[in-house]
Amino acid sequence: MKSTKDQELFQKIIVKAWEDDAFKQGLISNPINAIEGLTGEKLSVKEGKKLKVFDQTEKDVVYLNIPVKPDIENLELTEEQLEAVAGGEDIVKTLVRVLTPSLADFFQI
Repeated sequence: MKSTKDQELFQKIIVKAWEDDAFKQGLISNPINAIEGLTGEKLSVKEGKKLKVFDQTEKDVVYLNIPVKPDIENLELTEEQLEAVAGGEDIVKTLVRVLTPSLADFFQI
């Protein structure tokens, strides 16, 4: 399966944070500046959106992220997602995949 541009950027950010404590601290305190410094590209945040970064690297702590509650009534699945559900994929797994934010949800790309 081919990685998307979003996935590749997330991987780059995470690996850099694991390897460089100064970058990780900058990412936590000012994520936009840290990501811009890493990529060399200007990020334009969509109006009304903000990016928060939390350090979840403690090995003896389990972290739980509560996502935004989905608006099931207005949720639209793609043909591929509908086929996956019709083919037997668990609807919850499909919803998690659909609702996982991408960078496009936060930035003008």
